[in-house]
Amino acid sequence: MTRRNKIIYWISTAWLALGMLSTGIVQILKLKDEVTLMNHLGYPLYFLTILGVWKILGVVAILVPKFPLLKEWTYAGFFFAMSGALISHFALGDAAKDFFGPTLLLILILVSWYFRPADRKVNSI
Repeated sequence: MTRRNKIIYWISTAWLALGMLSTGIVQILKLKDEVTLMNHLGYPLYFLTILGVWKILGVVAILVPKFPLLKEWTYAGFFFAMSGALISHFALGDAAKDFFGPTLLLILILVSWYFRPADRKVNSI
């Protein structure tokens, strides 16, 4: 892995981890804006706790060494959560500003996944 790719990986992964950790905490705490958003999207409020816990556990899985299969599943889970958020906003015809957060996190997920080092990839047979 080149030095450039390592830098891209760690910058995108750090920003991804920060974004997922911060939104996970906000969701677990059920802050007013998050509750309002979930009500607007039509999801039950217990989704906040589920998503928040999964995001925090996902950050741990992405950052710890080893466990490449767990990392692969974590990237997939992050991808499904953020693409689901985008689709939910799109389905309700929300304003463009509502797409920024999920789109940014989706880009960070893809960049981090693409540039991950060999020891963080699942080896194919």
